[in-house]
Amino acid sequence: MTKKNVILCWALLFFAVSEVSWAARSMLPNREMDIILKELDKKGGKPIENLSVDEARQQPTPTDAVRSVMASSKDANTDLLELSEVKDITVEGAAGLIPARLYRPYRKAKDKGPLPVVVYFHGGGFVLADNDVYDATPRSLANKTKALFISIEYRRAPEAKFPAAHDDAYAAYKWVVNNAASLGGDPKKVAVAGESAGGNLALNVAIKARDEKFQLPTHELIIYPIAGSNMDTESYRKYSNARPLNKPMMNWFMENYLNTPAEKSDPRINLVAADFSGLKPATIITAQVDPLRSEGEELAKKMKKQGVRVRYKNFEGVTHEFFGMAPVLRDARSAQELASSRLKSSFKR
Repeated sequence: MTKKNVILCWALLFFAVSEVSWAARSMLPNREMDIILKELDKKGGKPIENLSVDEARQQPTPTDAVRSVMASSKDANTDLLELSEVKDITVEGAAGLIPARLYRPYRKAKDKGPLPVVVYFHGGGFVLADNDVYDATPRSLANKTKALFISIEYRRAPEAKFPAAHDDAYAAYKWVVNNAASLGGDPKKVAVAGESAGGNLALNVAIKARDEKFQLPTHELIIYPIAGSNMDTESYRKYSNARPLNKPMMNWFMENYLNTPAEKSDPRINLVAADFSGLKPATIITAQVDPLRSEGEELAKKMKKQGVRVRYKNFEGVTHEFFGMAPVLRDARSAQELASSRLKSSFKR
């Protein structure tokens, strides 16, 4: 082999190794995200897909990990979480009163008049979590948008199967619109927002409001939503064993929420097959290291194709649940800046 050929072989080998190394790195969380995931590992949680629902609800959450990181960090930005008022209330669900939580931001003395309102739906696969677990997101966004946030505690499965959570979400949205003034909110400026299962609920609320000719939300903020029933997408294949959400967990959620496997094709679950015509502008945020990323991206494309103005942004190096981690995660702060600016713009239209 000539010297020239040896050099060429080494160059090709270096290029191949570099490509493999880059591909491997692209599948991993960034340094800040990895610190949080390692903290979650320390808490000793068991695989949710192997547990009963009651056992799963007792497992440590990413929120627990973030709180531990905050407690040990000198750089945690807790100012984001300070508000004028946080109060538990009740609102009308589809089958009676359900809990909710009201978040009121600080205002300057000169600022008067009703506040814009955002109806927020937490995640948890329609089975887990509550307003305590997802407390950070409405706190931060209420702070940034100077809007009144109302986080809805919809009924969870398997105690209440599909479409109970969806029905509660829409009933709660209608209640907020009809009662916003009594809470200090502007009934003409009401948006919806949600994470994961809550992102699915938020968009379904807008669709049903359109179908029933009720007041449309001014904006839909949709964060790494459950938006499809195809578990063989590119991101499902690439991140099937990701943390804190993986493919076995998604199967477990669907088995607990749905009455039959056939309901996976219902457009309320398989949102990418829904009709979005006539909806107000939306913001869709996804995370790279997340099996749900592909369906979030597809959702954005489908909505744009049907005439909805959509701002789509995928955040590299972060995982499902990153959005509410702003006190200790820079990418979450960036995502919240995008989300809050889009919400504020919708209130001005």
